[in-house]
Formats: sequence, structure tokens, C-alpha cells
Amino acid sequence: MANVSDIIVVGGGIGGLAAALSISKNTGKSISVFEQAPEFGEVGAGIQLAPNALEVLDYLGVKEEILKVAVLPKRLVLKDVYTAKELATLDLGEAFQKEFGQPYVVLHRSDLHRVLFEACQKIDNIKFFNNQAIQSAEQNNGTVTITNQNGETYTAEAVIGADGLKSNIRKKFANDEPINSTYVAYRGTIPIEEVSSDANLNMDDVIMWIGPNLHMVQYPVRRGELYNQVVVFKSYDATKEDWGNPDEMAKRFEGAHPLVENAIKFINRQFRWPMYDRLPIDNWTEGNVALLGDAAHPMLQYLAQGGVQALEDSYILGEQLKANDSYEEAFKKYQEIRIPRSAMVQTSARNWGEIIHAEDKVLIMMRNAAFARHKAQDFYAVDFLYGIFNKYKKEAENLIKS
Repeated sequence: MANVSDIIVVGGGIGGLAAALSISKNTGKSISVFEQAPEFGEVGAGIQLAPNALEVLDYLGVKEEILKVAVLPKRLVLKDVYTAKELATLDLGEAFQKEFGQPYVVLHRSDLHRVLFEACQKIDNIKFFNNQAIQSAEQNNGTVTITNQNGETYTAEAVIGADGLKSNIRKKFANDEPINSTYVAYRGTIPIEEVSSDANLNMDDVIMWIGPNLHMVQYPVRRGELYNQVVVFKSYDATKEDWGNPDEMAKRFEGAHPLVENAIKFINRQFRWPMYDRLPIDNWTEGNVALLGDAAHPMLQYLAQGGVQALEDSYILGEQLKANDSYEEAFKKYQEIRIPRSAMVQTSARNWGEIIHAEDKVLIMMRNAAFARHKAQDFYAVDFLYGIFNKYKKEAENLIKS
């Protein structure tokens, strides 16, 4: 049994690394990050970071590095997947940034992960362990011991479970299983030159093409050098072992607008991501153990808030560790703040998925009529997501005044 540090973070993804930075910033405690993969890195493709994410990245001191590799789109656009008609837009320019205090950016997930990892590497009290599939976390006499796949054990004062959708640490708090949405995603990036010659494609926008039980998202990443594309569709063969395969994808998108049909030709068909979430739970902590990110609140990707909510977790966790005398107190306060917020976002993501994927013709007409009434600078529509730090700041100001 090795005592490796004051705090162990299980999981070296975006949430785990952000948590390590936040804990170090607020407490100065030593931290060990345990990662299942043989090396630290991130797979996938693009990620969207709304102002609530940029607020945390600024707080962690990495915002400027992020902006070096990010793209600042001018609009979020919803388009009909068959007609290419613009159904709704949201301006992301100066007025948006003034409203929320930060920009909206898009970048490659691996670039975000790299910036966080390099920031952690610069801190002497953060250590890294690879090839560590942590099976359990047990408490005894004020310490927590984790056990890996080989039966090796490591001990610390506290453990943060940031081990993702299939978290083993979560088993301490819930006996639930990931829920299959029956939707599947294919993601990938291509050199921008492959599509930049198309005059019909606006490289300044994040575009979501929507239709019954399917959608496609497009935007540039990595300083505009790559073009990110995500294809999502509901599988009608979800009971089969190879459900949501490329042949089904082709059938589902038959009759789509030519721009969509052309884009699908570039999608990497080797890697598919079945889409799962879980229902919100009402407890993430016990003693000196707490959950964070997808381990606590795995959600569907429709609001582009999964990674962002992990960043919010890291901010609140660090602040509460600074403000409270014990891990147990800090973790209880952390979940008191975060559970209602993250549960709301989880539920909203599910609801938004039903809205954009509507197949009933009457519902589609009602939805599109509602979209038509929305103006591009109606920022109130997204304030519940992006304006959270404005709320925190106002509450802090009120406390100071009182």
C-alpha cells in the first residue's frame, strides 16, 4: 500500500485534469492523477466551449493558451437537414460576449486536453500514473484506499472519482447502469481544404442540421486548419450487436440536402460512439470520496455541455476545499451547489434532443414556428446555461454588501 499524495483524482480526462488544477490552485495539496490509458490524451474530435467553460478556464489560468488553438464562431445556426433553410440563429459576437463576459469557442478535444495536461505538468505537486484501471475506493480511519486492476493499492486523504460514464467509483453511490439512448454518433475532422472551396458552407458558423431522429454538426477547429463533423442518428436496430453501423447511417440520411450528403462522404466510419447517459442521482459523496464530471452526471451531447459541466464542477470543488475545514464538509457543500445545476442540464439535454429530433409533423411545425419567433440576439434563451457565473458573481456581491 503506497501513500502517493494528499488527494487522488481517478481519471485523467478533461474533468480530472481541471479538478487537479483547481485543487492545487486553492489548497496547495499534493495530487495524484490516475489514468486508465497507457498515456494521457484525448480521443474524439471537436468540442464546443460556451462562456461558462471559458470562465473556468480563465480562472485556471489556461484561457489564453486555449484561444491560441480555438476558433471563435460568429453564429450558432440550426438548419433543416433536407431544405437547408435556417430555422434559428444565435449571434456570438460582441453583444453576446458583453452579455456573458466570455466568448464562445470551438476547438479539438485533444487541444483542450493537451493545454490542461501541460498546465498540470508545470505544477510540482501534481503527479501522474498510467495503466491504472481503478476498481474501488474504500475508506478507513480518515484515509481512502484505491485498488487497481492488478490488486495494487494506493492511499490518500481523499479521492475524486472523475472516471467517466462507466465509473467504478460511482458504484459507491448508485446501483444504476448507463442508459442506451439508441442514438449513435460518428465523429471526425478533415483538412479544411477539403471543404473550404464550397461557397455554400459558412466557415464562420457552428451549424447543426436537424431532422427527424437525426442531426449533423459542423464547425472549424484548430485555428481553422481542420473541419469537425459529427453525424448522429437514431438506430432502428439497437438490439443488434452492430447497431448504428455505417450502412444504417447511409440509409438514415437518404434524401438529405446535397451539402449534408457530401459531408457524410468524409465521415470516418471506423469509430462509432453509442450515446449513453444516466439519470441524475441525489448524492455524489461519502466521507472523503466525491464524484466529478461524467462519473457524477453523464449527459447526452445535445447542449454541448458535458465537458463544460465537468469544468464547472472543478471550479466549485476547488472553491469549497478552500472554504471548508474538512473534506467531508467541502464535498457536501460542493454537491449541494452542483447537483441541482447539473441535474437540470442533464434533463435539458434530453429534452433538447427530443425537440431537434422531432418526427411528428405537427410537433415539427410548432417547433419551427417557435424558432422563427426567436431573434439572433435573444440571449435570454441560453442564459440558464451560459449565465451561471453572472449569477455566482451577483450572489457574491450581495454577500459583500450585506
